Amino acid sequence: MIIDLPKFTALERPAWQELERLLERLEADPAFRLKLDQAKRFHYLYERTSADLAKLVTFSAEPELRRYLESLVARAYSEIHETRGGRKRFAPLAWFMQTLPQTFRRHVQAFHLSLAITLVGCMFGAAALTFDPESKAVIMPEMFASHLGDPAERVRREEAATRDHMAGGKASFSASLMRNNISVSIKALALGFTYGLGTIILLFYNGIILGLISADYVAAGQTKFLLGWLLPHGVIEIPAILIAGQAGLMLAHALIGWGSRERLASRFRTLAPDLVTLIFGVALMLVWAGFIESFLSQYHEPVIPYSAKIAFGVIELVMLILFLSRCGRKSAATAHRSAP
Repeated sequence: MIIDLPKFTALERPAWQELERLLERLEADPAFRLKLDQAKRFHYLYERTSADLAKLVTFSAEPELRRYLESLVARAYSEIHETRGGRKRFAPLAWFMQTLPQTFRRHVQAFHLSLAITLVGCMFGAAALTFDPESKAVIMPEMFASHLGDPAERVRREEAATRDHMAGGKASFSASLMRNNISVSIKALALGFTYGLGTIILLFYNGIILGLISADYVAAGQTKFLLGWLLPHGVIEIPAILIAGQAGLMLAHALIGWGSRERLASRFRTLAPDLVTLIFGVALMLVWAGFIESFLSQYHEPVIPYSAKIAFGVIELVMLILFLSRCGRKSAATAHRSAP
């Protein structure tokens, strides 16, 4: 099909803009109801925009225009098939098993970037310790003061302890861990408002700490202790921080608006539910990690064999990967098949 694109766009754009205004009004006020003539007009505009999109499907010269129309059609379809007569009850299990992993996968590229930034930080931290051992005292924050000494000496003390050093303090220690990690996660998200720069710095610095500590214990020949201490809680805690960074990078992308013709307010409104979903998922992960670190990770041989702790951490990691990669796929595929 040959289209005079400038003429076609000039003719159809008023209808697209009218549909967009109606959508913004509907999305801004969940209680708003269309009158019969408005509903008919809305449906006409939806069908017209869908037809315009179909005409442009094979027109490769205007990918941004196609994305704009795809967004309009998707939003209109959602409004048409939404039940506004009464809000659906929040179903925690469905949210956890479907909405959370689906949201994660929908923005997985931002997670990959968050992971890459952290890995670069890890390499920097390991290199800093290798080439300048004195840098450890400068880089490590006060909360990691217990890691500033000789790793072998720390392991010797931990393994020689004859009494439960966490007795009576597990709950408060766990709560402190949760509070600190959730605070870091919220910062990683909120710093997306710095166009992502703050989020990138935070992820990079966390990577430096992780790389430096890991390299220190490996160099001291304490790899088994490191894995037994870090894996049980770290395989949940570290991905949680990465997902918080993912949310911050998503926010930065919406703020910048690359490849989108939507206005800033509309981009934020579209993204907000996904950010809320991810940060609440992060909070749940960090609550679990806090319990595990307090009640399991802090106990070493001969109290708990390192092999058992490592196996537990590996099982957690496999389950997390399966959860994020597989859960919710069946329901998403069913919804896709039912769409026109």
